[in-house]
Amino acid sequence: MPMPTGIRISACERVLMGRDLPAWFRRDFFPGENIVVKFDDGRRAPALVREKSKFPELLRPDRSVERAAFARYFVSFNNRPDEEAAVDTAHITRDRKTFTKQRLRSFLKKTIDHEAWAGAPWCVKAKIAEEYRINTDMPPHLTYENQMLQRKANMAMKKNDFEGQLVNFHPGLPQLKPKGHKNKRTNQDSALLNEAYQRALAADPGFSKIPQAIQQQHIEQLIKASDGFVQFNGFHPIAAKGYPKPPPPPPPPKYPIEDLELTPIRDKAARPALKFLSTDAPVPHPAPEEPSSAILMRSVGPLLETWDTLNVYCEVFQLDSFTFDDYIEALQLTDDAYHCQLLVEIHCAVLKKLVNDVSDKNGQVQVSLPESNFPESEDGSLADESAPARPTPEPEVKPAARTTRSSLAKSEAAGLKNSLNGQSPAAEIKIHRAAEMERSTRSYDWKARLRKRDFREGRWVYIVVGLLYQLSSDPRRRKTCDDILHELAPPDQEATMETAISQYASVDINTRVKILEILCILSLETKAIRNYMEDCNNNMTEFRKEKVDMQRKRKAAMEDLRLLHEERKVLRPESRTASPIPEIEEREDSKMVGGSEDEAEDEDEGVMDSEEEAPHQGRSLRRGHDRAAQRHKRVEEERLRKERAQAEKAKKPSKQEKQYENILKKIEEAKEQIREYEGEIVVIENDLREADCPRTRVLGKDRFWNRYYWFERNAMPYAGLPDSSTAFAGYANGRLWVQGPDDMERQGFIELCDAENAQYYQAFMMTVPERKMIEEGETHCFNARQWGYYSEPDELDSLIAWLDSHGVRETKLRKELQAQRDKISTYMIKRKEFLESSEEKKLEKEEAGRMSTRNKACYDPSVKRPCFAWSNLTAERENGHIHSEPKTPPINRKQAKAAKKVVEEEGRQTRATNRQGKPLTRQGTRYTF
Repeated sequence: MPMPTGIRISACERVLMGRDLPAWFRRDFFPGENIVVKFDDGRRAPALVREKSKFPELLRPDRSVERAAFARYFVSFNNRPDEEAAVDTAHITRDRKTFTKQRLRSFLKKTIDHEAWAGAPWCVKAKIAEEYRINTDMPPHLTYENQMLQRKANMAMKKNDFEGQLVNFHPGLPQLKPKGHKNKRTNQDSALLNEAYQRALAADPGFSKIPQAIQQQHIEQLIKASDGFVQFNGFHPIAAKGYPKPPPPPPPPKYPIEDLELTPIRDKAARPALKFLSTDAPVPHPAPEEPSSAILMRSVGPLLETWDTLNVYCEVFQLDSFTFDDYIEALQLTDDAYHCQLLVEIHCAVLKKLVNDVSDKNGQVQVSLPESNFPESEDGSLADESAPARPTPEPEVKPAARTTRSSLAKSEAAGLKNSLNGQSPAAEIKIHRAAEMERSTRSYDWKARLRKRDFREGRWVYIVVGLLYQLSSDPRRRKTCDDILHELAPPDQEATMETAISQYASVDINTRVKILEILCILSLETKAIRNYMEDCNNNMTEFRKEKVDMQRKRKAAMEDLRLLHEERKVLRPESRTASPIPEIEEREDSKMVGGSEDEAEDEDEGVMDSEEEAPHQGRSLRRGHDRAAQRHKRVEEERLRKERAQAEKAKKPSKQEKQYENILKKIEEAKEQIREYEGEIVVIENDLREADCPRTRVLGKDRFWNRYYWFERNAMPYAGLPDSSTAFAGYANGRLWVQGPDDMERQGFIELCDAENAQYYQAFMMTVPERKMIEEGETHCFNARQWGYYSEPDELDSLIAWLDSHGVRETKLRKELQAQRDKISTYMIKRKEFLESSEEKKLEKEEAGRMSTRNKACYDPSVKRPCFAWSNLTAERENGHIHSEPKTPPINRKQAKAAKKVVEEEGRQTRATNRQGKPLTRQGTRYTF
């Protein structure tokens, strides 16, 4: 990007820039640019600039130019890549079709910009500068503040004509300024100036007019003495021309930034301590929760990988999901290894995917295997060892290339010496006896046994031995397979199937994890897994479409709800003319009616009293009782009329009230519809999460590049399959796992070179490894082969509080942990409750066993091992049997009829019948035959 770099911090106008830039740019070329070379005979050839050398001009002692500056370019021709040439600027040009003013202006318009003030310099846009690493720091003298100060200084210098004017460099004396127009000076002004000069001269004889040259010299001296700032007559200092203001302090960083560039907080709490499964952790730590003393740190990663693979693809393997704790317990079994259905079914289910059944494509092998070490017959089985073998001549040793007679003589002498000493040149050390074990079965090799699904009584171990022996032909897997075969087929024992079966029962969990890791990696190559992944991808596409459709419907429903709320605000009763509330009317009517009745009763009582008393001597009212009765009757009629009116009003609401009620009903319906859409979106998002099986997604990384995993996050239900045999546990893994940094990240960001360490120490008074040891606390993971975990909600909260939201990586990790915090904590609590309840049940069973051991018939392994509670219900539902059991033979028609007849006979025997063999009716039960 030479053009934006050259234009940067220039203050020319856009028109001048478009006019002058092509001439400047036309005379300069840059490495990597496509140009056209002009030959002296007029020919042209396209070329590419490879290198550029610039030579400055040379000056004579009298400052005359001896040699002008020039540049030389080494170019390679496009049509002739083997030829190069050194040319100068006069023989290079650009293509006229690409180098035009219009294209340059368009390019500059998209790549540079300036601030919105007059004279602002051009700057490269932030996106372009970041992509091409162009420095965008603005020189201090081109900033807005310094430019404004320079303009004010220039205007002040222009205002004061130093020639023949009064200049007072003493801040104590007043400054005399002419009044009136800026540029015009009247005679009266000149007289006033002379009079002021005479007064100043009388007060200070050293005060006089100073010539312009002396004024300029004095100003420069003041500028030098005051470090670029001049103070005239007590005014604030201003920046003189050519002497910029000191640069302002750097702006505060814009967060988030690189995590390790944040200033460490000394008194901040360290990261919560990690827990480890193994005892060979990199730092001292408390004892692990599980009895996992035999687990090595190098086996923790494969343990998690195999458990995750078997649970993610459990539908392909036809396995019930299982918890990580049951998985560890099953792999640690020794005496009861073959009685644990979980351990046996895992191996058998994965092996069945490697080779098809005999009835399925004639038992085709589904994975790519190296060539076998044994010769095979035409039918694919091993050749019979009893057959006479053809003598194979010993291969002659081919001499190396460019051999001489002396080298041949030396090789012959060495061979003769070895033969005399009784040493063979290619002596091999026997590591295992897997080859002899493979030959002992004659034509019934591991592939044939696997095609027939011969897994009973631990025979699947022999299949594993044969498979590993064939895989040992691959140089990449040779060491791992030989180590496993050394334990399954040791050289100091007989090479029989019983040896392999007994040896597998005694190997530790680390060897079993290696076997399962190899089997799971092979299974990922099969068509069944690939087809399942394709189906999941197609399902995810459909789920995304459904989600977008639901979101669109939800948005439309939200808009309808907003319109309904606006309509409700218009029609609500508060917006209309205030009318009396029915409850208040009833209260007023009851008061009025009650007062009338009281008055009538008082009148009646008064009349009765008047009858009992002595006759009134004065004038009496005639028909007084009739008037009181009429008055009471009118009050009663008015009360009944109002009650009828209120009843009619309640029965027949107004039109506006009807509309308002309808609007409220529609609002409730719209809310219910939105809730349904949101529920559908949640279901679709969960389906998307469970269908995301190609990779295990990481939650994020912290400042020291540790990775954080929650394995239940994708491609599996949070608590395992709901119809699994161990679904009552309520969790799958129940931990948040932490993996150490990768080697590339560790070497590039943590273990720095000496110069970078010194620079980091100068900035933060510590190196990156020292900061890691301080801020991570007592537990650490130093590489990607080391794993730790958190299993308590409090630890998760402490981890979230430890993460810094100003860092790039920890901001994303903190956001993910906060989003998943409730779910992670829920399944951590469920795991803890299940383990505590299992421990209590185990103690109760042990107590019951101690009290009644005399009547104990057999050993119940589920008392001590919860993994024995797992059973493969998925295989039983889909196949009718588990993987380790043979397939049920088909039943012909006669056998089916006989079995049906037996069932019917057993059913008849359970019901009462009469003499004719018919079942008794309700009436027949009364009689005895």
